[in-house]
Amino acid sequence: MFDATIAKRIRLVGFDVDGVLTENDAWIGEIDDKRVEFKRFDIQDGFGIRLLRGGPIEVAWVTGRKSPSTLMRAAELKVTTVVTVEAFNKVPAFAAVLAEKKIGWDEVAFVGDDIPDMPVLRRVALPIAVANARDEVKAICRYVTDARGGHGAVREVIDRLLKSRGEFDAAVADFFAGGDAPS
Repeated sequence: MFDATIAKRIRLVGFDVDGVLTENDAWIGEIDDKRVEFKRFDIQDGFGIRLLRGGPIEVAWVTGRKSPSTLMRAAELKVTTVVTVEAFNKVPAFAAVLAEKKIGWDEVAFVGDDIPDMPVLRRVALPIAVANARDEVKAICRYVTDARGGHGAVREVIDRLLKSRGEFDAAVADFFAGGDAPS
């Protein structure tokens, strides 16, 4: 479990995309002379994101790579805050999201896996690394998931966060009362 005092302060969870929400793979090719890209997203991770919707915790995706696959998955899950950053510097763009939402760094959890995530991870209240994160990332995080990115790590984080806050059962009940999003 997460520290309940910190968990109860969390108002937003930020997720890196490649390596956290996905396996860290992108299949790129051409169909009819058009570039196509495919990514694999974990369905249980998607359901976890659905459990957060409608509750007090917001979701933001922050990526250093523009991808139609990422935007399609975000739209499917009704994740409205998707930030693509340039030059892998995630701090200014993420800070702008927090300012817009009037959320402080001390009210944020962030899940990352690689060096570009480290500046954000160093600022948030609850820095989290996925099991397959770089050792340098794991070293600065309060929690490292048992699951790998793209294989249930996001769901693990969400379940632990909601359970630490005593909100898991209510989130499940909310889903059954009106669950409308695919996972």
